[in-house]
Amino acid sequence: MNILVLCAGNDARSILLESILNDLSPQRMTAYSAGPAPAESVPPAVLSLLEAQDQATADLEPKSWDAFTGVDAVPVDMVISLCDLSAYKAPKWPAGTPRGVWLTPDPVTEEAPLDQVYEILLRRAKAFLKHSFEIMDEGEANAALKRIGKL
Repeated sequence: MNILVLCAGNDARSILLESILNDLSPQRMTAYSAGPAPAESVPPAVLSLLEAQDQATADLEPKSWDAFTGVDAVPVDMVISLCDLSAYKAPKWPAGTPRGVWLTPDPVTEEAPLDQVYEILLRRAKAFLKHSFEIMDEGEANAALKRIGKL
């Protein structure tokens, strides 16, 4: 199962959740992250936090969500947005792709401390992994994603 995690700059929140999901469940799913306006790089503090949690950081980099569209793109089974992307024209994801919005404070703009954002995302990731999304229909998956986003 391929999970795409979105946030505008793809430099902190979405990078954190990508890393957390891949660390917690490497055989069950692969998480990717992207955004409509990717930053130049991942902030060193984000990489340091992940390294302190013994999570791999070598392949983490901001990417455009355009990398996940088109015939050669990795197929996306689920999309989770961590910020308000209403100002951007989102790509068309395949019909039936479950989508969730988990609004999360931005550590880059200091809406919340980085370690607090990590803990929020870790809690949500653990709740996410308790569900069998692979066998849910779109409506069930969307409802579960909505509940998790409120944690």
